[in-house]
Amino acid sequence: MAGRESSGRRLKKTVLKQLQEKDFEKGLARIRSLPPRKAVNPLFSFFFHPKPLVRWRAVSAMGAATASLAETDMESARVIMRRLMWSLNDESGGIGWGSPEAMGEIMAQSHALAREYASILIEFTREAGNYIEHPLLQQGVLWGVGRLAGRRPELARDGIGPVSVFLESDDPAKRGLAAWALAPLKFSPEKALLDRLLNDRAELDFYSRGEIRSRPVQWFARAFA
Repeated sequence: MAGRESSGRRLKKTVLKQLQEKDFEKGLARIRSLPPRKAVNPLFSFFFHPKPLVRWRAVSAMGAATASLAETDMESARVIMRRLMWSLNDESGGIGWGSPEAMGEIMAQSHALAREYASILIEFTREAGNYIEHPLLQQGVLWGVGRLAGRRPELARDGIGPVSVFLESDDPAKRGLAAWALAPLKFSPEKALLDRLLNDRAELDFYSRGEIRSRPVQWFARAFA
């Protein structure tokens, strides 16, 4: 038992080091070289890391590990997706930090998993569906839908209606993320709303390609123009 615990701690330190790598592409490549099943548990734990960049990079790495696992063991990959979904259920007793983002990232990297689970992620945006009410988790859902839409728009089109509601949110993060998610789906806001978005200078922190950058809402809205 002690040996296994020591091995687990070593693996966790190894994964954390790669998530903190200055050149994240190199770090991600090293995480990809690990057996996917072994990488998954430490990655789950890093969804709760105090540093936002580590949390986000853990999402990227979870996408890579689960997509890789799906190629050889689809049922084990489904177990991971169900674990993420369960964490967003009130009955889980938790909050589910990072879970909607991870679902979107996994589906961006695995077409097979996207076919099965895209509709579930989109349901989290529907007030008449399995709606996520927590404000910060809503941001995560929108990012996840945006990641899916950017890679597999044909599987995200059902999200146009519920996601477009967030364009008028009081939260600039939700407005920006909704615009980002809708742009690949060829959605066009009505003119008055588009004008407001194009003049919206409120900023949000946006994660992409291993880095977090501050962007104004109007930066995302320009994709509509």
